[in-house]
Amino acid sequence: MEYQYPIDHDWSTEEIIDVISYFQQLEKAYDKGVNRDEFLAAYRRFKEIVPGKAQEKKICDEFEEVSGFSSYHTLKAVKEKNSDEIVKMK
Repeated sequence: MEYQYPIDHDWSTEEIIDVISYFQQLEKAYDKGVNRDEFLAAYRRFKEIVPGKAQEKKICDEFEEVSGFSSYHTLKAVKEKNSDEIVKMK
């Protein structure tokens, strides 16, 4: 994929890596499917870094604009599944 991940330059290197990891889980959900529990673990870490709803929406909207992958719809689908189920977005 030829796009950049939305990052905040105030984040530490570890935080940037963890946010990118979340977006990679999001990409995987659309590509081949993602394990529900792994996705939620990545999302929980993402929320530790981006705790505010407004900032989360801004970052996720920026990512959706460049990638076409919806964090909101994926998270909604993931929450409807049971533990260890695979979520595949269309």
